[in-house]
Amino acid sequence: MYLSSRESVVLNFNPFMSFHPDPKAEYNDQLTRATNMTVSAIRFLKTFRAGYLEPEVFHLNPDKSDTQTFRRLIRFVPSSISWFGAYLVNAYPLDMSQYFRLFNSTRLPKLSRDELFTDEKAKHLLVLRNGNFYVFDVIDRDGNIAKPSEIHAHLKYILSDNSPAPAFPLAFLPSENRDTWALLRQKLLNNGNEEVLQKVDSAVFCLCLDDFPIKDLVHLSHTMLHGDGINRWYDKSFNLILTKDGNAAIHFEHSWGDGVAVLRFQNEVFKDSTQKPAVTPQSQPAAVDSSSAVQKLSFKLNDALKAGITKAKQKFDATMETLTLDCIQFKKGGKEFLKQKKISPDAVTQLSFQMAFLRQYGQTVATYESCSTAAFKHGRTETVRPASIYTKKCTEAFVRQPSKHSTEELQQMIAECSKYHSQLTKEAAMGQGFDRHLFSLRYLAASKGMPLPDIYQDQAYAQLNHNILSTSTLSSPAVNMGGFAPVVPDGFGVGYGMHDDWIGCIASSYPARNVHEFLQCVHKSLEDIFHVLEGKHMCS
Repeated sequence: MYLSSRESVVLNFNPFMSFHPDPKAEYNDQLTRATNMTVSAIRFLKTFRAGYLEPEVFHLNPDKSDTQTFRRLIRFVPSSISWFGAYLVNAYPLDMSQYFRLFNSTRLPKLSRDELFTDEKAKHLLVLRNGNFYVFDVIDRDGNIAKPSEIHAHLKYILSDNSPAPAFPLAFLPSENRDTWALLRQKLLNNGNEEVLQKVDSAVFCLCLDDFPIKDLVHLSHTMLHGDGINRWYDKSFNLILTKDGNAAIHFEHSWGDGVAVLRFQNEVFKDSTQKPAVTPQSQPAAVDSSSAVQKLSFKLNDALKAGITKAKQKFDATMETLTLDCIQFKKGGKEFLKQKKISPDAVTQLSFQMAFLRQYGQTVATYESCSTAAFKHGRTETVRPASIYTKKCTEAFVRQPSKHSTEELQQMIAECSKYHSQLTKEAAMGQGFDRHLFSLRYLAASKGMPLPDIYQDQAYAQLNHNILSTSTLSSPAVNMGGFAPVVPDGFGVGYGMHDDWIGCIASSYPARNVHEFLQCVHKSLEDIFHVLEGKHMCS
């Protein structure tokens, strides 16, 4: 699906997840944090490739299985039957086959269908700053991590380079239509750029150093979701972005993997870089010749390529102007309160979106929530459908007839929504959703040249897959917020996080929708829901 799409990866597919600041304020210095995060990322790479990375496990009964005692015991069980030991305590290993694409990987544009490229032998890091490309080795010839003081020195050297931005920034090209980019890439190769493109494609990952601080959460979201087009390589498996004031985020290309793999990486990098930092703000960079160790890449551009970059920039700028982002933080309650009431936090947050849309636009619409199917080999995602007969009944009661229902009746409706939403989520995680099955059958019919069954021609099917509310959540001690663009022109893209005592939400829209008003309605809906769960009476 991803590789065959011809749309730009920017906004249409690539999301971002931002890190919390380092708890030690002085470690949020751009150079210090960039060095520490780079070293921690390479430590993760080395641990993974050596086979020492602890498996990803879904614990249904964490009190029994998510313990040091269980980990010690399971080590002595032969690998061929270790899964059974985990099964006995309701611990289910998750698929980790996506992880190898985290590093040294890039999506390559090809006509009709792109390809994924991985070169695990490459040892260099790609660094972008002010539209300029730099590479240097972060792994030595023996396979060891380069000395942190040397990485520190090389990044300091790059940050001190006063080179202006290129007149024709190459980074705009991966934001183009994929067929257009494929043709331009071939022109780049034909014009003598094969070696430099190989260095870009094979780099361990892309580190983006921005020369400005973050103003607020909306500015952070725009910066990490798309930026100005000059200082990202959108085709790279992931870009690690650090701004002047040390704000950090992962921006990742979606065809190779999903949020679960990226989140594990993000959690480990945050934990390692904050608890075991490789350098301190007082550390002195190594006395090495960075001018010879760091290679600044130069691209040969002819008139056709310059014209292509100019056009790509114009399209990029015009598209980004149409995107609006906004965010809210609901501070009147969170997961702790909802769990006390035996209500699913995710169900309540999704209910607030349904309620908000009904309040704003007077209708219920197709809604998508992503759910990981990593419990299966090579599992990707399934869809949870949060809009149901239960949410419709509940939202209409809250929005249109609040005074006609007692507090107890409204509480019961919320409980019904929670129970049904939890059921849908479990079914999706266990491969019992319907979206991927229908998608697969449609794909098989098309690939075999069979006429599409009538269901795929039905207006209801088209409406169901026009996801006006596209939503996703990932909770993590490392992640501050995450976001993405709408999947349809008249939709909202809604990233949200549920914390112990607050709920955060970042939403995006194009001109067809008013995202500011939508989030105001979400906040109002959460207030009403918590109000009722606290036992207070709803007024009309």
